[in-house]
Amino acid sequence: MEVGVALPQMARHYAPETTVDWARAIDDGPFSSLSAGERVTFPNPDMVASLAAAAAVTSRVRIMTNVWVLPAHPIAMVAQQVGTLDQLAGGRLVLGVGIGGRDGDYDALGASTHRRHQRLDEQVRELRRLLDGQPPYPRADPVGPALADGRTPELLAGALGPKALARAARWADGVTGFSVTGARQEFVDVNTRADAAWAAAGRGTPRKVTGCFYALGVPDPEEVLRDFAERYLGFLGPELATAFAGRMTAHSPDRVRRVLDDAEAAGCDEVVLVPASVDLRCLDAAAELVAAR
Repeated sequence: MEVGVALPQMARHYAPETTVDWARAIDDGPFSSLSAGERVTFPNPDMVASLAAAAAVTSRVRIMTNVWVLPAHPIAMVAQQVGTLDQLAGGRLVLGVGIGGRDGDYDALGASTHRRHQRLDEQVRELRRLLDGQPPYPRADPVGPALADGRTPELLAGALGPKALARAARWADGVTGFSVTGARQEFVDVNTRADAAWAAAGRGTPRKVTGCFYALGVPDPEEVLRDFAERYLGFLGPELATAFAGRMTAHSPDRVRRVLDDAEAAGCDEVVLVPASVDLRCLDAAAELVAAR
């Protein structure tokens, strides 16, 4: 099983140099991918710009959007950004896409949540068409730039429930999920549903990616992880955010190792560790742990 790392873009004290410093260190480490997520109504840097910078200073790891909330954006603009990212990454781009979980981001962007599941399906079809060089409308020029190697990037669906997975099985190469607590049963349940959805669609076996929050190598990692989770999950309301934050476990080497072992046993192909701190010691500790597995 592979292990990737997300940029700490949602953590406190993210600074201009954080993107490049972390990207280079991730590329130098025993990791499979570097990722970033999309969130608008939060003091985090933009996903696309951050991944563009990361792609430009790395050469090995996959560059992953995790996830791109397609229904909140015009798909032609997304296609242009995908082509640009893929060129900067030299064909290393992986697209995690979904509908997101925060209506406030849609509101902030002036986008509607109406039919967002159906619109995601439609947008994926249109995105593939545009990336294949077809014009957005008759007699228009194609949306550029072209993909680095002419191949559409691997497409993963940010889907967890049976209905969303059934839809995703028609167009995705796999799934990218998340476990707030890193519990083994959560990995098992999502993977079982994903395998069933792909089998029902006659699509074989999906690639299965998951993730969890973690804190290692920093003073008082348990408190750092709890503070990060409570702040990040604040959109759920203070009571739920505090409750979830209190269930965080990935704040020691043994517990992070257990999360990785459980994910592998559950059939995950990759786990993305999402750091709760911008301190590079947090990444160094993860690199040491992953290298020793």
